[in-house]
Amino acid sequence: MNKDITHIALDMGGVVLHIDHDQAVSRFEEIGAAEAREYLNPYHQQGLFGQLEGGQISAETFVSELSRLIGKPLTHEQCLYAWLGYLKGIPQRNLDTIQRLRKEGYRVCLLSNTNPFFFEWAESEAFDSHGHPIRDYFDSLYVSFQCKLLKPSREIYEHVLRSEGIRPEQLLFIDDSERNTEAAAALGIQTIHVETNADWTLLM
Repeated sequence: MNKDITHIALDMGGVVLHIDHDQAVSRFEEIGAAEAREYLNPYHQQGLFGQLEGGQISAETFVSELSRLIGKPLTHEQCLYAWLGYLKGIPQRNLDTIQRLRKEGYRVCLLSNTNPFFFEWAESEAFDSHGHPIRDYFDSLYVSFQCKLLKPSREIYEHVLRSEGIRPEQLLFIDDSERNTEAAAALGIQTIHVETNADWTLLM
């Protein structure tokens, strides 16, 4: 690894954990959102879904607005079930590699576009098979709905650099969206673009 690198930022969906976009669409359709495929993008959500990821609306507002759009009342639990359709699994090698990198002295951060429903699960003991939430694996968490910034905006990368107190060349960013890695690289951040659900640990 480049000697300048002191920090590593990982995307969540498609990198840390494996995702299933079609399953998520199917679950939203199951709860009544017939046009879910129009709004659910593998890398960047649209409309109400994008507003949720960008922190412009709360989970409660999402439930009420989606209920209004589809014409029937939904619960928080139904929306959580639908969002968790994205979850395909977490390869143990990914978590082991994160722990190894931290032991080697790298500061490892999560940098993800996500929403309060999915993150509710990630922050719970259900995240891994040992009862650990996601924050046990990372030194810091930068998630879109909390930062109110979305990748690939310049601002979210600058926010990470500023918060960590580092120069762009000190950060290695791994993401499965080429648009996201290109935006980071334009700022001087070192990047690796990997295919969704690919084994990135071989590069570490």
